[in-house]
Amino acid sequence: MNHNQPWMTFPALEALPGFAHRFTLRHPDIDVDEERAVVVSRLWDWHRSQAEELGFSSSALCIAEQVHGPEVAVLTAPTNEIIPGTDGLVSNVPGLVIGIYVADCCAVYLADPRSGAFGIVHSGKKGSKMGITTQAIQKMQQHFGSDPADLCVQLSPCIRPPAYEIDFAAQIRQQALDAGVSAAQIHDTGLCTSLDLHRFYSYRMEKGRTGRMLALLGRPA
Repeated sequence: MNHNQPWMTFPALEALPGFAHRFTLRHPDIDVDEERAVVVSRLWDWHRSQAEELGFSSSALCIAEQVHGPEVAVLTAPTNEIIPGTDGLVSNVPGLVIGIYVADCCAVYLADPRSGAFGIVHSGKKGSKMGITTQAIQKMQQHFGSDPADLCVQLSPCIRPPAYEIDFAAQIRQQALDAGVSAAQIHDTGLCTSLDLHRFYSYRMEKGRTGRMLALLGRPA
């Protein structure tokens, strides 16, 4: 992890051949003291360039609407439309890259090196309570034949106790375990977004007027 660059990667995902991922951090030069729609628009060109740096075309980035629900969409082709009503996306299509925004909530990366399936979900207080990680794993089983025992699960930095009253990272981990993922295949940095505003955006600490980190995962064609 290079603390001088505005993005990070995770060793467990780096070790998987064929996958590309990134987790963007706070951009030092983009003003984010605005509402969500404004800051996402301001960050969009930079975020899209991050996907291109990973080897994907500018039209290959697929984004969920993110309504703090449990719905997970299955993607069979890239789309330039925001996927409505969803907080998670799964696919197995080479050349397609999934993007999920977070700013205290957790981005949960799911990668299956055997089948080539992959996904990310947006799991905060509500999504974790409603079991969105469980939903995503089930969708990967149903649509791509994934065996949970093969999955690599990576939790992004997110807000944690004592800064937040609910330990949803622990809930996510338990959902993955209950779905059949082995403990050795569940990875978490343990980083709390509220504790380092030089690197992370934090919705709670910045009272809603802040940017969004973008979690990216795909398989370059």
